Amino acid sequence: MHAGRSASAATGSGARLLVALLALLGAISAAAALNFPALSGRVVDQANIIPADTRGAITAKLADLEAKSGIQLVVATVASLEGQEIEPYANQLFRTWQLGQKDKNNGVLLLVAPNEHRVRIEVGYGLEGTLTDALSKVIIVNAITPRFKAGDIGGGITRGVDDIITVLTTDSSDWQARPAVRLDSEPARDPTNLFLLLAAAVFILLCIFVPGFRWFAFNFALDVLLSSGGSSSGGSSGGGFSGGGGSSGGGGASGSW
Repeated sequence: MHAGRSASAATGSGARLLVALLALLGAISAAAALNFPALSGRVVDQANIIPADTRGAITAKLADLEAKSGIQLVVATVASLEGQEIEPYANQLFRTWQLGQKDKNNGVLLLVAPNEHRVRIEVGYGLEGTLTDALSKVIIVNAITPRFKAGDIGGGITRGVDDIITVLTTDSSDWQARPAVRLDSEPARDPTNLFLLLAAAVFILLCIFVPGFRWFAFNFALDVLLSSGGSSSGGSSGGGFSGGGGSSGGGGASGSW
């Protein structure tokens, strides 16, 4: 009797593991099939929604930021997310373009998908402590989406870029003094073995039962697949501009309008 129950439990566990692995494989396959625009400059306007004069002004700001700080901030609009959620799409696009310096991972991507009415700020590993998830959300909610809702796409992107640059180049104490951005209060990250075990268990459960969270799983796979030189999904650079070998672990925030 007990042997039968044990066998049944083992079968159930094996089935769940198989589902999780299939979900991960499916997510990676879907991501690999994406057709990204080429990194042709600091502003990649595939959706053709940014006015020419605005694009030129933003490009100058981004070039100045990189010259003074080494931070590589790129603005991109895409005609379609190709059926993906914006989080995994932005993360793989960031990794494909390899934004930021390799030894500092100091890249930032502001991605706009007008057809899906979605926007995301994707942050490189090295800047997560400065341009936090909370501050990224504040910028999206307060600066970007209100202008998008009013039909001012160029204005929303410009204001978003200005606020991102301000956060990246201003002493953090100035931001902490402002009530609107006190969402920045985050617990210190000091993982223990128990925490890692619990995180792994939650991670697997999310992969099994919550399809929207599966992109977290293939982030780890993308570290391996893309660290040796990017992806072959159409994200090559052009026009004398390229990423510096940086990466992102999914830090940032998303929004809609």
